[in-house]
Amino acid sequence: MILAAALAAGALTACAGGSGRDADTVRIAYNRSTDNKIRFKDAFLDDVKKQFERAHPGKKAELVPIQAADNDYAAKVQQMMRSPKTAPDLVYEDTFRINADIGAGYLRPLDDYLSAWDQWGQFVDTAKAAAKAEDGRTYGVPDGTDTRGLWFNKEIFARAGLPANWQPTNWAEVLDAARTVKRKVPGVIALNVYTGKAGGEASAMQGLEMLLYGTGANPLYDPAAKKWVAGTRGFQDALDFVRTVYAEKLGPDPSDALDPNVGTHLATDWMPNGKLAIALDGSWLGQNWIDKGPKEWPAWSATLGQAAMPSQYGQAPGKVSLSGGWTWAIPAKAANPALAFDFVKTLQTPENAVQWDVADAQIAVRKDVAADPAYLRSMPGITFFTGLVPFTHYRPALPAYPQVSSAIGEAMESVTTGGSARSAAKAYDDQVKSIAQGAS
Repeated sequence: MILAAALAAGALTACAGGSGRDADTVRIAYNRSTDNKIRFKDAFLDDVKKQFERAHPGKKAELVPIQAADNDYAAKVQQMMRSPKTAPDLVYEDTFRINADIGAGYLRPLDDYLSAWDQWGQFVDTAKAAAKAEDGRTYGVPDGTDTRGLWFNKEIFARAGLPANWQPTNWAEVLDAARTVKRKVPGVIALNVYTGKAGGEASAMQGLEMLLYGTGANPLYDPAAKKWVAGTRGFQDALDFVRTVYAEKLGPDPSDALDPNVGTHLATDWMPNGKLAIALDGSWLGQNWIDKGPKEWPAWSATLGQAAMPSQYGQAPGKVSLSGGWTWAIPAKAANPALAFDFVKTLQTPENAVQWDVADAQIAVRKDVAADPAYLRSMPGITFFTGLVPFTHYRPALPAYPQVSSAIGEAMESVTTGGSARSAAKAYDDQVKSIAQGAS
């Protein structure tokens, strides 16, 4: 174990490019897709790097890609940020992890930089709040958000006798459509719901929470009581929905569903090759199929439809979405924080902000980008997914959330592999109570 830790530390130091104390070089760590065909983020950052170096003679930008699944990426970045020898100057942070990293002392507040930046007023308040800590200070600059809903293959639906304008009004109708597909179009996956520990936040947020937030108000965290919620019937019902998907073989084989790369398989194989009828997924999926995307699919906008995820029984407001996003943050032990913020400003010129939101199929967080014609015509379905914003929910921006998310993944994996929803919910409740005690 000692040898493994030493080797890991050495690998991280090598990846980080030494001590990082060169005052003329800003080092930028970001997550690279595990699919070697997906490199649009790398291309965008390389273009920004060239812009930055032209605008800052004598300065250099060093890109530090980390090719790993989300959980592994987060672990590697956290390990890098622990030491000034390996800490990058700028890091790409998921909003659901940012408060945990703030609590651990890994990040520095950006308020002094933001107050002097003329572009900060373009960002919408909800996006700003996603990067704000309990101390009231802001620790990251968001570059987009997202919403989630149901994607469905209209050609498969036609073979199953289902409508092209499908919009289920409750959970039962979602399951009924999947059962119809399974019965009438054998050989395709009827419904994918991300699940299990390896899926990380995709399982928790795109899977269970898209169900859970359709069961009632504040089903995960009660802000008035300042307590994590446990022991609810809604949580058990959400787990039972997932159990039904896999027990009735409406979803992919559990071995595929629990693969950490399931999202890549879905985007580059199952959907474009007509192997999947319904996907509970995000607004960004179209980026995979556009020109020069990892799996070019010119017919996707005509083949696929979108529907809002309904609440459990159709209760008001009837639709459910979850929103997240990523931010650019500066580690507390960064060698060149001022230069790092200069790179952020290059990332967030109006032109670059539009380019990124188009390339990554993001929902805009800047008012000027949201009104830009290039953004508005960038992606079929962008109007639909933007229209889900009034129905969306944000995860509790609290340091304990990543632990709660992990507990959700464990509960989902239990029901996916044959466990009962009741026992999985009980195990989750016990974990949440323990997490709450540790946080108090």
